[in-house]
Amino acid sequence: MINELVRKIKETNAPIVVGLDPMLSFIPEHITKKAFAEYGANLEGVSKAIIEYNKGIVDAVYDLIPAVKPQIAMYEQFGIPGLVAYQETVNYCKSKGLVVIGDIKRGDIGSTSAAYAVGHLGKVTIEGKEFRGFEEDFATVNPYLGSDGVKPFIDVCKEEKKGIFVLVKTSNPSSGEFQDQLINGKPLYEMVGEKVAAWGEELMGDSYSYVGAVVGATYPEMGKVLRKVMPKAYILVPGYGAQGGKGADLVHFFNEDGLGAIVNSSRGIIAAYKQEQYSKFGGENYAEASRQAVLDMKADIAGALENR
Repeated sequence: MINELVRKIKETNAPIVVGLDPMLSFIPEHITKKAFAEYGANLEGVSKAIIEYNKGIVDAVYDLIPAVKPQIAMYEQFGIPGLVAYQETVNYCKSKGLVVIGDIKRGDIGSTSAAYAVGHLGKVTIEGKEFRGFEEDFATVNPYLGSDGVKPFIDVCKEEKKGIFVLVKTSNPSSGEFQDQLINGKPLYEMVGEKVAAWGEELMGDSYSYVGAVVGATYPEMGKVLRKVMPKAYILVPGYGAQGGKGADLVHFFNEDGLGAIVNSSRGIIAAYKQEQYSKFGGENYAEASRQAVLDMKADIAGALENR
């Protein structure tokens, strides 16, 4: 699947992933009103509103981007109906030819980690028949329980030709409380990056590994170091836009060929109509605002890479 992701990035000339992280406050009133009138102002009504909202955004941007990244917590908060919306969102995105990165941040050990990997990337066999769960193409993985929490994902990825993005240096302000701590003179995030590179050697695509890394756009200097530590790992870069990251901050995450990184923007795109610069679109045209936000992000990143 890493080969397909790279192919689509080249095809669209957009190293961009749209984070489908819906909050109820993001969904325009005309969508929620319709869903609540039909299904009730309840969890099922919210689920239907999320599905409609996500479809509108995907329809507006799928031709511009290679991938989407739904964050499962934004769906789980609405219980089982929310997970139904997550599943339908994954399926709809795949029907549009998009690569789906399930932002699940799972990390456990042994059979529990294996169950997470199977549920999101693999398959189960029931009386001789195979069934798949959420069926994303990639999943985000928390490595801080060690190799026995990551290896079950790698095993499923080998079997299914899918991939993972391992949390290395996250974009949140307090990430340094643990990730920046020095161990024998080296920051912990760099040691995790070395493990990502080693895990990736077991699972190579044509040019890049199926084992990628998450490194926040808010830490560009650390990104420069980690790019060298993990030369064959694709880097998923959160923190663009709403969290303060800009195109100029991103150049060191990319290799000289302009590949090697894919940049995420979530609310900066899916709730673009709420921003002053896109307010002219209004809630009724929220999807068109999202499309314009993608075009602006694409131009910002391209300009930064051109001038590095």
